[in-house]
Amino acid sequence: MHPDRQPAWTPPAELKDQPRQVRRILRLFRPYRGRLAIVGLLVGASSLVSVATPFLLKEILDVALPQGRTGLLSLLALGMILSAVLTSVFGVLQTLISTTVGQRVMHDLRTAVYGRLQRMSLAFFTRTRTGEVQSRIANDIGGMQATVTSTATSLVSNLTSVVATVVAMIALDWRLTVVSLVLLPVFVWISRRVGNERKKITTQRQKQMAAMAATVTESLSVSGILLGRTMGRSDSLTASFAEESERLVDLEVRSNMAGRWRMAVVTIVMAAMPAVIYWAAGIALRFGGPEVSLGTLVAFVSLQQGLFRPAVGLLSTGVQIQTSLALFQRIFEYLDLPIDITERERPVRLDRIKGEVRFENVSFHYDNDSGPVLDGIDITVPAGSSLAIVGPTGAGKSTLGYLVPRLYDVTGGRVTLDGVDVRDLDFDTLARAVGVVSQETYLFHASVADNLRFAKPDATDEELQAAAKAAQIHDCIASLPDGYDTVVGERGHRFSGGEKQRLAIARTILRDPPVLILDEATSALDTRTEAAVQKAIDTLSANRTTLTIAHRLSTVRGADRIVVLDHGRVVEQGTHQELMDLDGRYAALVRRDAQTEPADRADELSRRAEPAN
Repeated sequence: MHPDRQPAWTPPAELKDQPRQVRRILRLFRPYRGRLAIVGLLVGASSLVSVATPFLLKEILDVALPQGRTGLLSLLALGMILSAVLTSVFGVLQTLISTTVGQRVMHDLRTAVYGRLQRMSLAFFTRTRTGEVQSRIANDIGGMQATVTSTATSLVSNLTSVVATVVAMIALDWRLTVVSLVLLPVFVWISRRVGNERKKITTQRQKQMAAMAATVTESLSVSGILLGRTMGRSDSLTASFAEESERLVDLEVRSNMAGRWRMAVVTIVMAAMPAVIYWAAGIALRFGGPEVSLGTLVAFVSLQQGLFRPAVGLLSTGVQIQTSLALFQRIFEYLDLPIDITERERPVRLDRIKGEVRFENVSFHYDNDSGPVLDGIDITVPAGSSLAIVGPTGAGKSTLGYLVPRLYDVTGGRVTLDGVDVRDLDFDTLARAVGVVSQETYLFHASVADNLRFAKPDATDEELQAAAKAAQIHDCIASLPDGYDTVVGERGHRFSGGEKQRLAIARTILRDPPVLILDEATSALDTRTEAAVQKAIDTLSANRTTLTIAHRLSTVRGADRIVVLDHGRVVEQGTHQELMDLDGRYAALVRRDAQTEPADRADELSRRAEPAN
């Protein structure tokens, strides 16, 4: 079974323990509790200062103006100006600190998700769309920016303001306070309903954004554009993207309009409260109730208006928190992914690696429901020798090779390097010990030099050139206008398949691993290019333990040992001549290869003979 043929990954069920999820979110802010404490102090000070203004206004209206005390009037007016200045300064400082903390939390989340994904096995990436992964890191974490940078501060600020304002209102007149707050429970209930509604829509919206990101990543890559153009599907892809975008438009509108009318009713009612207060005070006075001074009434309405902004803000913050829980849930799904391949608590580190590889009764399957991909494999590869692994498609050749660098872990038996189970080795030792050159060569959108130095960041220019010469690619690089500074393009599309393969070989030569895995490194190349790449491979393989997964059997005849796999089992093994004398599976594969190779060469010669347009 090929590594790509795996069941689709299903994310875990939705977290229903919301209090636990909230506690987990709060833990993200724990490293910054000192800064948050400063924000809390600033918020409290700002709330107290702003609440003092109506009391100063009351004194102006009830004492300073009626009694003509200009000195007191000047002092109270100065106090109101100072209150405004302090409130603004405190607001700027708390915004600076809270925004910094929020951005640090987002950085921590992005790094945690990326680090988690770096530790996932190859199986995860073969069953997960790249756009989905990118959307989790970019869209989901980016969508939480308002929550982690301002929501927490807004919650504390608004809550403090509401509490301080209500206390001040009670101090002025408790009866008017009761009138002002009688509808508050209804408002809280409305905000919770709106929050739950937006949370559901947000989950759907983020899934749709992930689907659209995956479509963009696949169809607008170089390979995607080539496929779309050559298949005449550009218009179809555009129409498909338009449908994805249309669904996103609908979800965005629903998300923004969810509960808008209900919240509008809350806003109207709270805006009308000053009129209600004036009316209540007038009615009370008309029917012999307690008299309320003009200063008290104006100060109370000022406080009530001051209560309006933080109260509405508090309700809106509750809605925003409910919405952001959906985003946090999607991030936590990735952070909770089980890591299949882990390092031992006390791993073994090898300073000197000889390169002996052994497969001891190795078996492997992708999940419990699938049949074995490998079963009962026993092979010893002495240090410095070469082993070729051949067999029909789906025999398990690539999977066997990928067990050595632990791209997968065995499900039975063990794989050893110099007698040590590879699962007991530390990751650094394994990375130094095993190099992989596959058919799918990956190059970054960077210069040739940067791509080569990915294997050895401190490599000198002389070392780069020596590796390129060994890989038969130096002359090609040197002929480019920018030489080693030439940008290779996305996935190296500025270079031919053979050139990319030789760049990958040069990169591996820089790494200088004692064990080399060659996964059908020449299967997609024409005969002429294959000869150049094979020469580079021969240079790379010298004095190394080499496992070659071969498609073209002409490239492995010189191997010290050849193993034939079929349905995950070793059916034959020996040298090329021994297996040909046996006249079994290997001999049949060689005869089939010999029949197809002349046809391939004829097609190649025909292509070369065609006149250039």
